[in-house]
Amino acid sequence: MTHDAPALTRRAVLGTMATTTALGALPRMSHAMPRDMAEAQFATLLGAFAQEILHLSPEQATALGLDKGQNAALKSKLNDASRADATNWEHALRAMKTRLGHVRRAQLGAADQLRFDTLNYAFDRGLAGTQFFYASAAAGLGGGASPYVVSQQDGAITSIPEFLNSQHQIATADDCDAYLARTAALARVIDQENDEIRRLAAGGVVPPNFIASNALGQLKGYRAVDPAAQPLVSSLATRAKAAGIAGDWAARATHLIETKIYPALDRQIAVLAATTRHSSDVGSVGKRLPKGEAYYHWALGLGTTTTQTAAEVHRIGLDQNRELLAKMDGLLKAQGLTQGAVGARVQALNKDPRLLYPDTDAGRADLIAYLNNRVAAIRPLLSQLSHMPLKAALVIKRVPVDIQDGAALGYMNFASLDGVRPATYYVNLKSTSLWPKYQLPTLTAHEGIPGHTWQGAYLAEHHDEIPLITSMMGFNAFIEGWALYAEQLVDEHGLYADDPFGRIGYLQAQQFRACRLVVDTGLHAMGWSRQQAIAFLTEQTGKGVGAMTSEVDRYCASPGQACGYKTGHNEILRLRDTAMRLLGAKFDLAAFNDVVVQTGGVPLTLLAQVVDRWIVEQKS
Repeated sequence: MTHDAPALTRRAVLGTMATTTALGALPRMSHAMPRDMAEAQFATLLGAFAQEILHLSPEQATALGLDKGQNAALKSKLNDASRADATNWEHALRAMKTRLGHVRRAQLGAADQLRFDTLNYAFDRGLAGTQFFYASAAAGLGGGASPYVVSQQDGAITSIPEFLNSQHQIATADDCDAYLARTAALARVIDQENDEIRRLAAGGVVPPNFIASNALGQLKGYRAVDPAAQPLVSSLATRAKAAGIAGDWAARATHLIETKIYPALDRQIAVLAATTRHSSDVGSVGKRLPKGEAYYHWALGLGTTTTQTAAEVHRIGLDQNRELLAKMDGLLKAQGLTQGAVGARVQALNKDPRLLYPDTDAGRADLIAYLNNRVAAIRPLLSQLSHMPLKAALVIKRVPVDIQDGAALGYMNFASLDGVRPATYYVNLKSTSLWPKYQLPTLTAHEGIPGHTWQGAYLAEHHDEIPLITSMMGFNAFIEGWALYAEQLVDEHGLYADDPFGRIGYLQAQQFRACRLVVDTGLHAMGWSRQQAIAFLTEQTGKGVGAMTSEVDRYCASPGQACGYKTGHNEILRLRDTAMRLLGAKFDLAAFNDVVVQTGGVPLTLLAQVVDRWIVEQKS
């Protein structure tokens, strides 16, 4: 495909519905149907769901390494960003829920019953969001809420160039043509966002002024780059040359930026500036959005997969922050840091030149080398933490410079299911002062092993045994809760035995996540201002004002998401404590960990059912 990918048309929707109708014609599962037949029909249904979702989300096909074979056409397409696409998602999920309702759950085995319940949960949560004209039903599968079309962390310019660079594979001339088709389609997606910005603004949904200012700065910064110097150009040209693919790919990509992307970007800068000209500095979605309190309740449920209220989450955060500060106080005193509040002592630690890498290219290279060293130090511990012999291949990179201003401080891209692309762990090195050395081992346990990389490795290395749709859903509290639990596992197994500052870093990371519970709910449900939230995080955690400003702005753009980390961690620990108490000497830590990971990712309410069943099996 060498031209703009069209928006999903009515004909495409009817094609999806034809698949729906055909599958709806499957015989209703009778009470007498053998389990193997029932499960075979269920597997067929799950496979159909997965294909429909891939066609609604072609970027996910690439991320999973599935943009080939019957899905090869998806490699030339980008996700749609129009309101029509949101409607298509809603119709698709309603149809899937209806078909799922035809399945007799009782005839399925335990693993398929869990998949049934997980899908039902995702459909229900996503469809519940359709009461808000600024939400999408797709959020039920993705596990997060984003009320603003373009922010410092959301939008086509923020995500698509990096997606093409890191996930769109270049091995043939056809891959290069597909890259160019997506580059051309980027302009269409930007204009779809522009339409959505106008529509939402007409209904009173605009980002706060500090988010708008940051986003506009990023867009203008991107626009100021000479088209030929854009990473969007160099990524294609460099990789095509390395693969020996002849062609003037740089010139073709540059032409698309000049004639399509930059004009669309000019329009986006203008529409975002116009619609946010009188935006306030209120970050709370509860206060600033129509039906905002109900929206935050929905977003908090997505982020935590619990029914906890904002008040409950806030209280838990305050309580756990106090507990963790007390532990940090003792460790800091043991290292001779005795004066002032814990946060103030940690601030001093963060400025200690012995614990900082030089803010130079050489310093950044040394920092990444240390991260790889920590991965190597953790790998020997894995046999105590899991019975699964996963390879869990991993590469570590800095966040690309052109998106580092709005990007998280660290994040992970899971490995592709086809084994071509390993997991990639990104660290934001806008300044090396963001990451004092003592904090890096815990970051590595979280993003690397046994955290996110381990989760993704199970899905990738066992993809032949796991329904594809399992890899297409994301439950924030499970994913981030496991990664926080992974931080604790390496502490419990001696990673910091000779590294007291590393253990302080581990506790600070846990305490920071407890503070997130306080701040996210404070902002959106308790009337906190942005400055109050920044001050609380800075004083309590000892992290820098710049970093904590970025964090608070992230919570304003993704309400509820920050609460998933500690909520998920708390639930996994609660379930582990229950299992240890009930099983006594029969408790096997590695087996418990594997039971959690092998769910593939589920809402916390369903995770409790899985562990309860495992406990019964172990007792018998």
